[in-house]
Amino acid sequence: MEDEPATLVKARRARSAPAREAVRERLCDAAAKLLVEEGEAALSMRRLAAEVGCSAMAPYRYFADKEALIAAIRTAAFNRLADALDGVAADGRHRAADIGDAYVRFARENPAAYKLMFDLAQPDEAAYPELTAAAVRGREAMAGYVRELVEAGVLVGDPVDLGYVFWAAIHGLIVLDLAGRIPADPGFETLRRTVLGALMRGLRA
Repeated sequence: MEDEPATLVKARRARSAPAREAVRERLCDAAAKLLVEEGEAALSMRRLAAEVGCSAMAPYRYFADKEALIAAIRTAAFNRLADALDGVAADGRHRAADIGDAYVRFARENPAAYKLMFDLAQPDEAAYPELTAAAVRGREAMAGYVRELVEAGVLVGDPVDLGYVFWAAIHGLIVLDLAGRIPADPGFETLRRTVLGALMRGLRA
C-alpha cells in the first residue's frame, strides 16, 4: 500500500486540529467541574473519560497524567485572566479602578476557574513551563498598574511589593465573597473601597 501523499496528510491534520482542541476543552471543562464540586480526590483519568463519554485511554492522548491535566486547566485560567486585564484601556483616566473592576468581574463570572487557579498547587510547578508563564503573565497584568502609579509619583514604594499588597487585598475579599462570608451590610463593594482607599492613602507620595 502506497504511503499517503504529504499534502493529504497535512490537510487531514489541519481538519482534525479543531476537533482535537474541542475534545481537549471538553476534558478540561469536565475535570474542572469535578475538581470544584467533589475535590481533587474525585478526579481520575478513568472518571474523567466516563464523564465525557470517551474511551478510558482517550484523555491520555491529550494529557500525560492527572497533574498535567490540572496544569492545563490552571494555565488556561491564568491566561484568560491576563486577557481580561490586558483588555483594559492603557490610557484610561481611571485605569487602576478599571483593572480592579476587570479582576473582580473575572472572578465572579468564572468562580470555578478562579478557585482552581489559587486553591490547587502543582507538586512540581517548574515541570509545567506553560503554567509558570501563564501565572507570571496574570500576576504582571494585575500588578502592572501599580508600577505605573509608582513611576508617575502617585505611590511610594517598591512596585513589586506594592503589587502583591494590592493583589492580596483584593484576592482576600474575593475569596471571602465567593465563600459567602461577606454580609450584605457592609457588602463587598463597600469593603473594597475601604480597603483600597486606605492603601492608596497610606502609600501616597
